[in-house]
Amino acid sequence: MKLSLSFCFAFSLLACAQEDTSITTIEVDYEYEIITDQVNMPWGFDFFDDGRIVITDKSGEVYLYDDGSTTKLSGFPEVYNRGQGGLLDVKIHPEYPEQPWIYFTYASTEGKAKGGHTAFARAQLTGSQLTDFEVLYKASPNTTKGVHFGSRIEFDRQGYVYISIGERGERDVNPQDISRDGGKIYRFHADGRIPNDNPFVNEDNAKKAIYSYGHRNPQGMEIHPQTGKIWVHEHGPRGGDEINIIKKAANYGWPVVTYGINYSGTSITDETQKPGMTQPIHYWVPSIAPSGMAFVNSTKYPHLNANLLVGSLKFMYLEHLELDGDKVVKREKILDKIGRVRSVEQSPDGFIYVGVEGVGLVKILPKS
Repeated sequence: MKLSLSFCFAFSLLACAQEDTSITTIEVDYEYEIITDQVNMPWGFDFFDDGRIVITDKSGEVYLYDDGSTTKLSGFPEVYNRGQGGLLDVKIHPEYPEQPWIYFTYASTEGKAKGGHTAFARAQLTGSQLTDFEVLYKASPNTTKGVHFGSRIEFDRQGYVYISIGERGERDVNPQDISRDGGKIYRFHADGRIPNDNPFVNEDNAKKAIYSYGHRNPQGMEIHPQTGKIWVHEHGPRGGDEINIIKKAANYGWPVVTYGINYSGTSITDETQKPGMTQPIHYWVPSIAPSGMAFVNSTKYPHLNANLLVGSLKFMYLEHLELDGDKVVKREKILDKIGRVRSVEQSPDGFIYVGVEGVGLVKILPKS
């Protein structure tokens, strides 16, 4: 089949526009050790103060790692394991064990319509069993689409808990409509109650738990260790992955404004910014397919300290973003070609752990 010269020229321009020239490869990469290989897709994990680690697997299993032993926990309900959905993030209450709760997000079929949507729940840990399981929030309506469930969990310093839910493949319906779930960041009290100062609690028909909107598919969320602000990253389409600092009632623009294009190469919009829509502090072109995010606040890794780590599903590395305040000034690949990096966290004792699909949970070794 012959292609026109104009089509070839347009395609070559698009390819050049999607070439990533702003990232470097670290001169001597970090070494790592595999902590457990018994979790195939470690979507999320979190640390108890005594060193134990709770880990979610997208398939629907929850694991507890304790001093070399990995145990499957019982008591979690069946998840809607379809496409990007399944068992997603996990977060231990920051005042554990005084507040003995472990929080989860997952794809759930609960509700009348076919398919599933993202749910937010909590449970307690008794031995190797999850008990007192309760659903705190369930997005609706269900859909059989297998994309854009989100979802991450984070606490702020006032004790509120935030979750992200993707727009479930309904980009022209959900993200800009506060009467619908999806494409939002939500804020709750730790027991699931909706704070009375959430921005839309007094608006008719609004989903009262919404804190910000206009998001696509946020799969990274972390509190900044110095400022206490909640940072989120989210998948763009083809190009246009973003990092945003979450503000009350803010509209982050999707899909009215974006730095990305359709997967086919056609335009979504020619608008990258608009009054009333909050700009990202950083965006990626081409997309790296970001998942997981952690601020480094550890002298064990001087080169990484005070900076940000983000996993890349697409390019199979961990990205080190050097920060100057809220600005990304340098990008660098570490753990290059390790596999699809799904999650990353810093442990209470200052070590960095990474969840890698098909590999397991690994620990980055500091350089001597």
